[in-house]
Amino acid sequence: MTTAVSLVRERAAEARVASRRLATLSSAAKDAALFRIAALLENEPESVLAANALDLEAARESGYADAFVERLTLTPERIRGIAADTRTVAALPDPVGEVFDARTLPNGLQVARRRVPLGVVAAIYESRPNVTVDITALALKSGNAVVLRGGKEARHSNAALGELIQRALQGTDVPPGAVQVVADPDRAHVDELLQADDLVDLIVPRGGAQLIDYVRKNATMPVVAHGEAVVQMYIDQAADLAMAVTLVDNAKTRRYSICNAVDTLLVHQAIADRFLADLAARWAGKVTFIADARAHPLLAAQPGTPVEDATIETWKTEHLALRAGVRIVDSMDEALAHIQEHGSHHSDAIVTEDYSAAMRFLDEVDSAAVYVNASTQFTDGAQFGLGAEIGISTQKMHARGPMGLRELTSYKWTIFGKGQVRPL
Repeated sequence: MTTAVSLVRERAAEARVASRRLATLSSAAKDAALFRIAALLENEPESVLAANALDLEAARESGYADAFVERLTLTPERIRGIAADTRTVAALPDPVGEVFDARTLPNGLQVARRRVPLGVVAAIYESRPNVTVDITALALKSGNAVVLRGGKEARHSNAALGELIQRALQGTDVPPGAVQVVADPDRAHVDELLQADDLVDLIVPRGGAQLIDYVRKNATMPVVAHGEAVVQMYIDQAADLAMAVTLVDNAKTRRYSICNAVDTLLVHQAIADRFLADLAARWAGKVTFIADARAHPLLAAQPGTPVEDATIETWKTEHLALRAGVRIVDSMDEALAHIQEHGSHHSDAIVTEDYSAAMRFLDEVDSAAVYVNASTQFTDGAQFGLGAEIGISTQKMHARGPMGLRELTSYKWTIFGKGQVRPL
């Protein structure tokens, strides 16, 4: 235990030292390091793929769910995608040093705010090894050092990615201590990291509700996170039904294991019979419906459509599987009330051709991402033009939604004077 504790504090201390150098680097120097990481990912993926194969074998032997294994999986195509996202981050404007809200006061003082890095950002995450590179790229571009503690299920993948990143940083101006990958699964790393507020400025947990709740309750530094993401789509009476079926299909089946996959469908009673028949035909038994008392008979009448009875827990469940809750509502008021009561403030959508209904939905739904006539699977840093994301926040302070470069900065006030003193 003592060894584990000393190791994680030592890594965080190295990151703190490196952060001071990193904060002053030019954009060109930071970009050069990111291009090196992307190049190694594309040209030398073999060690990462071999390490990932070990993690996948262990996950299957341990009986992990298919959705979990899918999130853990790296392929040559996915690695190329990670490299492309890294290059996209490098191509984005550097937020560090941006001056805004500049003004001259009546006494002649010139006051402004200047963006600065947060310092050291820590991330505790499960399953997804691509997060190791995503967070590294965003942290380095925004001038932050980073401490990364992945889950035991991805320990080999994360270790291999950490080694690749360190090789990429060799010969660049980015200090190697700026990226600290802690692949050892010892739980002491988590507990000690959560108490290291003297070394870490922000911590971001990414994973299941249990992990996020634990971090929120025990961290001594600010935490940015979201809990379970219960994503809802309301199919309005004025919806284009063909569009609605296509959007719902994409929002559920494109990748059902990610946090922006739809969980609950709220369907206006005026179009419920037609829409549900069309959706059942599209899914053709691929997705299990968990239906309320009004939707159940409509779906059960469709040949080969698996249907279960909904309970109160259905509406609070992030399925991460080919399962979708269905509730028929009589009005938009009822749909909005359902979203308010059961939603998680992550991503919610309306499908409608009624402009007034769309605007009301945008105004009244209190979520980090609110959609009109689009799939919820766009809630993603890369899709929003951020290159990647360090996480998705459902909080309202400092950051909300996908967190990119700007969300990894703070600001300092800068004041220029010509001898002004404050009068007595």
